[in-house]
Amino acid sequence: MNRILSKALSAALPLAFCCGIAQADEVADEYHGYFRTGAGSSTAGGSQSCFGLGGNTMRYRLGNECDTYLELQYTKEMMKVEGVSFVGHVMTNGYSPNSIGDLKLELAKLYVEAKGIPELNGGTAWIGKRYYVRPDIHMLDLQYINLNGTGAGIDGIKAGPGRFSYALFKDNDTNVTDPVTGRVVNSNAAMRHNLVYQGLPTNQHGSLDAVVSLIKAEGTSGVHNGWQASLFHNQEKVFGGTNTVGIQYGVGPGTGIGGQCCNRIGRSGFTSQGSDVTRLRVFDSLWIQPTPKFGAQFVALVQRDKSDAAGGATTWTTVGVRPVYAISQHIKLQAELGIDRVKEPTGPAKRLTKITLAPTIAAGPGVWSRPELRAFVTYGKWNDAATASVNASNEGGPVYGNRTSATSYGFQVETWF
Repeated sequence: MNRILSKALSAALPLAFCCGIAQADEVADEYHGYFRTGAGSSTAGGSQSCFGLGGNTMRYRLGNECDTYLELQYTKEMMKVEGVSFVGHVMTNGYSPNSIGDLKLELAKLYVEAKGIPELNGGTAWIGKRYYVRPDIHMLDLQYINLNGTGAGIDGIKAGPGRFSYALFKDNDTNVTDPVTGRVVNSNAAMRHNLVYQGLPTNQHGSLDAVVSLIKAEGTSGVHNGWQASLFHNQEKVFGGTNTVGIQYGVGPGTGIGGQCCNRIGRSGFTSQGSDVTRLRVFDSLWIQPTPKFGAQFVALVQRDKSDAAGGATTWTTVGVRPVYAISQHIKLQAELGIDRVKEPTGPAKRLTKITLAPTIAAGPGVWSRPELRAFVTYGKWNDAATASVNASNEGGPVYGNRTSATSYGFQVETWF
């Protein structure tokens, strides 16, 4: 029984914190958290160094995170009346781009849910600031859809074979002022409508999720509306894991480009972007656990960003794998291979290959078992066309100079609880 419970928790916790499109129910009066931090160096010397192409790409994480990140959340049932529960959520998070800097703390969640109201047909009403519909490809830390923000909605209304959710958010809630007169001349703000339908059965252990964002610019001149539509097929029980295939398309601010953190599809990007700005993404993300001792993660992704200002399309193509083998109950050996290619409208393609070996002490043998205490050695190799991008995207600065390869090494801890 303990082994079964441990396996269930190890799969559920990462989904609840970062990966699940349907967020797991949280027990009232609970404390949760996540953090990662570490220290290291490289053959280039100086501060800890990492390998990535920057821009609209994401980099492979194992042995390649130079930052420190923290989340601390408290959930409390504030009142329960005649079966209706009011639950409050408060969470702070902190980030530092390196291993020694002070964490900049921010308020990430502050909202209240009303659960169990009969008229909502199984749905939950909420108002406030929250994380919302943010599944990710863990190896890349890529939240391929992200609807976070401040707003209100009703989640999980029973509708046919699945569940329907609607939320309204206010994004980029700032005005543009004249530097001389101080008068408001425009606004960056946008109203975002999100519609989500989850759990439409397609085949045995398979289902579809659909997510749509409709974005209305609040400015007075030079601004544009936008939208995005995403469709995901989730196949459970694939060698003990899950496979997700997604196709996404966004227009204007619906691309997420220019929005808060990482240009994520789902949230509002710059409303100054017109219909010539588009993003198309297709991906396949898989994790497996065929035996208690062996598991792995895989990803293949193509993303095309197009705009008139760029003179055409920039295409990011990536494939990666992270095998995990448990030597014993608490000792694992992990490796990660990631290959990135970026082709811009002009010039040669940029290429980067990153390989990591990471002996690990962990809470258990599974792919999702945490905490993990890792030692790592990472090798990066890139072509001349990618040199400037690798230097620009490194938290340690342009330490690689004209090199086209380097090795980094160090230690890192990652946990959720």
